Amino acid sequence: MGILDYKNTDAALLLLRIGVGLIFIYAGWGKLTGIEGTTQFFGNIGIPMAGLMAWVVAIVEFVGGIMILTGFKIEIPALLMVVIMVVAILTTKLDADSIFRAMRLDLLLLLASLALYMTGPGKMSVDDKLG
Repeated sequence: MGILDYKNTDAALLLLRIGVGLIFIYAGWGKLTGIEGTTQFFGNIGIPMAGLMAWVVAIVEFVGGIMILTGFKIEIPALLMVVIMVVAILTTKLDADSIFRAMRLDLLLLLASLALYMTGPGKMSVDDKLG
């Protein structure tokens, strides 16, 4: 079977990992390079220990995004991304004018991360190559 054959689960997981991984890398990098603003935002929305949590979330998103992208031990960062997305939805989206419009990307990332946690990285991954 070729990479573009119908129902190529491993190619589909690779595409999903690329999308989710790149989004989280970008989000994490933004938080890391603007950590003061991230800390202030976290404090404003009531996240406890905002300074520490800003660093934790930024590092998890950036490093976890790389792990998801490459397919290296993705169960760990995928589960952490699920937690981050649940907190993001609960703290920033539920009071929005249109709940679904406000949280659609967060909800998609939550479900995609959960799917990756449940399925694993597939054969086109670092984990598969390492055995």
